[in-house]
Amino acid sequence: MGVTDVKQSPRRGRPPQTAEEAEQVRARIIGATADVFAKHGSRGLSVALILDGAGISRPTFYRYFANAEEPLNVLLEESDRALVAGLTKAIEAAGDDVAMAISVIDAYIDWAHARGPLLGPLFSELYDRSSPVSAHRTKAIDDIRTIVVRRIVELGRDAPNPLDLDALLNACEFLVYRVVALGGSADVTADARSTMIRIAIVTLGKPDDVRMALEIPGVF
Repeated sequence: MGVTDVKQSPRRGRPPQTAEEAEQVRARIIGATADVFAKHGSRGLSVALILDGAGISRPTFYRYFANAEEPLNVLLEESDRALVAGLTKAIEAAGDDVAMAISVIDAYIDWAHARGPLLGPLFSELYDRSSPVSAHRTKAIDDIRTIVVRRIVELGRDAPNPLDLDALLNACEFLVYRVVALGGSADVTADARSTMIRIAIVTLGKPDDVRMALEIPGVF
């Protein structure tokens, strides 16, 4: 009997995974990472907790990621990308400083609501240099700072004082965190929005901007 006459046995093991199936598993891992991160922060993140949340085996996890920090980095990059994209769209659409302040604040609040419980560790680890959150958020804020300055200059204004702009961005970070921490109700959101707009206009605006904002209901 020749070699070609031997009947080949079927290969054992799991069938090859399709690209769609692989993406679904990867998404489950990132989703489980988000849940663990929201509850325990980056310091409490572990592969074991991610496995429990995703309902997968350890070998399956390591097929996609080398450690628990890798899916966290994916999660943080997606969050930062969403924030920068939303603010960029709001900033570029604005025709004056007051309109820019209002549209940026609205975009910031929309981003915060979409993050939900993730906002807790995102805020609390912002200044923790040992946390991967710090590097991600610092880069995002740097990107936002660059976009804001460029647009203000395009509108014919002087570039803002860096300390003023940093104070405004940090105030926004705190206030959006408060919105979510207090349940994100319509009243809480409206109060935080008005506070953020007032801070933005007074910090970066001119007297004419303040006078213009006084005519807008619900700001002052």
